Amino acid sequence: MEMSKATETLLVNSFIDGVLDPEKEMLGPVRDGGHIIANTAPGCWGPMITPCIRGGHEVTKPVFVEGAEPGDAIVIKIRSINVTSLATASGNDTPVDGRFLGDPFVAVKCPECGTMYPDTVIEGIGQEAIRCADCHADVTPFVFTNGYTISFSEHGDVGVTMSKESAETIARDGRHYMMTPDQSVQNPIVTFAPHDLVGVIARMRPFLGQLGTTPSRPIPDSHNAGDFGSFLVGAPHDYKVTEDELKEHRTDGHMDISRVRAGSTLICPVKVPGGGVYLGDMHAMQGDGEIAGHTADVSGIVHLQVHVIKNVNLEGPILLPNEEDLPYTAKPFTEAELKSAQAVAKQWNIEKLEESLPVSVIGTGSNLNLATDNGLQRAADLFGVTVPEIMNRTTITGSIEIGRHPGVVTITFLAPVEYLEKAGMLDEVRRHYKGR
Repeated sequence: MEMSKATETLLVNSFIDGVLDPEKEMLGPVRDGGHIIANTAPGCWGPMITPCIRGGHEVTKPVFVEGAEPGDAIVIKIRSINVTSLATASGNDTPVDGRFLGDPFVAVKCPECGTMYPDTVIEGIGQEAIRCADCHADVTPFVFTNGYTISFSEHGDVGVTMSKESAETIARDGRHYMMTPDQSVQNPIVTFAPHDLVGVIARMRPFLGQLGTTPSRPIPDSHNAGDFGSFLVGAPHDYKVTEDELKEHRTDGHMDISRVRAGSTLICPVKVPGGGVYLGDMHAMQGDGEIAGHTADVSGIVHLQVHVIKNVNLEGPILLPNEEDLPYTAKPFTEAELKSAQAVAKQWNIEKLEESLPVSVIGTGSNLNLATDNGLQRAADLFGVTVPEIMNRTTITGSIEIGRHPGVVTITFLAPVEYLEKAGMLDEVRRHYKGR
């Protein structure tokens, strides 16, 4: 891989079987500073009803980035995200007992013939349409408790949830309406034709639920985070881990943070040679928390630019959101605000004011409290300070926001430039917010 000539721009349209495996060959290499353009497949629901996919998603094959070594970081700039799906379906899920081994996202078993990870065929529409290719038993491990089919405006600004008749029309031609990429093997979730919500208008603002680097041991893609990853601890299938192994190997690429959208920058840990940048699980819209467990999963075209920074040993991702997505207290100060601060400093003989820039440190865990603790500790370790200092900075110059319930958060605060320089990230953060 490393001996191949690195390319300036790499087009990606192939996918993994649901497991991020560092031993498998990567695409590329792409050069340091180069571009990745990917046609991504929908996440969550489609792979969830496709048992041959051994993870909850169908993300792209990882890309080797020239010069990236363990202990470095890869800066991923999201240049653009464009939804290509015409419609999708989603909703709250419940697992079906007897159709999986410990984890319905990872280890699906046919309830009649007992085949693990069975191939499937679609017979008709509705929640009983996914059938085992061998014995034709109903094999879906998930069904909706409350679901909807949503069609998108040609302008890409809103979606509208469909009636029963419209949902069933879409269901009969699922791959067309979802525009699933040619090499995607997932069953289109619109096949289920859910229609519990009708006539609901939702604003579109697409983002990536999955974006990151390859973990240093095989991990199902949807479980590459501290919350979903906790399902692997002591699991009765091939991908079981210990708590310590999960902490050591995961890279938290599955974040479902709605601020990971066009214009933002993600700085990711490198745990394997080449980093292994992958992406997927594009969503058309989502509020904080993804509280239903799922949102509107779509196909789309993504343009990323990647850059290696050496010897930045991250424990997890760092997000640089668009300025408009920052909490009010974490936005860079205006000239007027700085002038006011200077006046206060002069009044009280404060010799020097801190120069700072925003950062969002990602924390994950099996619940939101543990995710918050994880993010605070990661931020403290990154800058070589105490957790109480990070708590104070986050309280008065930032915020804690939920990425995904139950266990992904962002610890956002204004970090002193001296801290950022020591951590090796100042140039990237300053370029993102100052344009230089």
